[in-house]
Amino acid sequence: MVVDCGGGTVDLTTRKLLEENQLGEVTERAGDFCGSTFIDNKFIELLKSEVGKSAMDSLINKHYGQFQNLIQEFCQNVKLPFTGDDPDFIYEIDLEAVAPALLDYVTGSEKDLMEEKEWMITLNCDIIKSMFDSIIVRIFEMIRIQLKNSEKCSAIFLVGGFGQSKYLQKEIEKEFSHLVENISIPNQPIAAVVRGAAIYGKSLYESKNLKNMNNSKCVIATRVLKYTFGIKVSPLWEYGDPSDRLTSDGRIHKFRCIAERETNATTDQEYIVEDLVPISPDQTEMSFDIYYTKEQSAVYCDEPGMKLLGELLISLPDVHLGTNRPCTFCLSFGDMEIKARAFNQINGQNYQTKFELNELSDLNELNGF
Repeated sequence: MVVDCGGGTVDLTTRKLLEENQLGEVTERAGDFCGSTFIDNKFIELLKSEVGKSAMDSLINKHYGQFQNLIQEFCQNVKLPFTGDDPDFIYEIDLEAVAPALLDYVTGSEKDLMEEKEWMITLNCDIIKSMFDSIIVRIFEMIRIQLKNSEKCSAIFLVGGFGQSKYLQKEIEKEFSHLVENISIPNQPIAAVVRGAAIYGKSLYESKNLKNMNNSKCVIATRVLKYTFGIKVSPLWEYGDPSDRLTSDGRIHKFRCIAERETNATTDQEYIVEDLVPISPDQTEMSFDIYYTKEQSAVYCDEPGMKLLGELLISLPDVHLGTNRPCTFCLSFGDMEIKARAFNQINGQNYQTKFELNELSDLNELNGF
């Protein structure tokens, strides 16, 4: 399992080592907004409670560099090195030295109190833990779900900028060491992410451009689909179908599932629907509207959570054949894109399009399909 702890998000993926050093995905990837910037935000809230919200707002708006100095002071000396081992731990931040402009904006009782404290912000062990703990609980929950949905997990790799946090490292090891034998943190957890991306990109290039020379294969062999994919179809309305969905021409629009969520898909595998025919005999083109949803048993394309990915339009000549012009539609889930293909079974005409990852529109979709 790779636990990528970044600034904004924490993302998890669990892989299995296959033959020829390829990786197969074991379960759905997961991600949540629980990265290290949320701990920074808790620190900022603490500062606002000490010096006043208006004073902090003025510092941010007029002296952003000094505000960043405060954040860096906190990150370098508290957030990353803090271990939680010493209950008597105390760290003091001298506002007069780190952000002197702030002093001009502090007024009233906050100014009186800070002058008594000689403009020192004191962070003790309990305060720092309170900044971490709600975030760590959410990370724990994602790890538990990954472990529950996976086979025996042999290792957890903690990477990303937030992966440098000693407290986070210690808490994950304490919580999961009885379930996972090897919990490792690379010497450079930020570089590990970049290096992995470079290795993946290189393998992707070689698998596409050098396959005839050295039989190169992409390092990622399989993916677990995070969504159910399908197309809109319009069969004849039948008894038992909702009467309010009956169209003027006696049909009903439904979602035809092609690839179900949690399916383990290889990068060269096509999911096929055959014998799709036009609705009317004089139809000269056919549109395949492609939808995706988190649900595994969707029926209609307007259900909550259903989203349109795109469409593929194909030409339908040979009108003299009426509706007896069957077509085949295919979806495949490649290395960095979703490919849609359709062909006319009568004349062999072939159409295709592709959708990039960022055309899927929410946080977790940035992590794949």
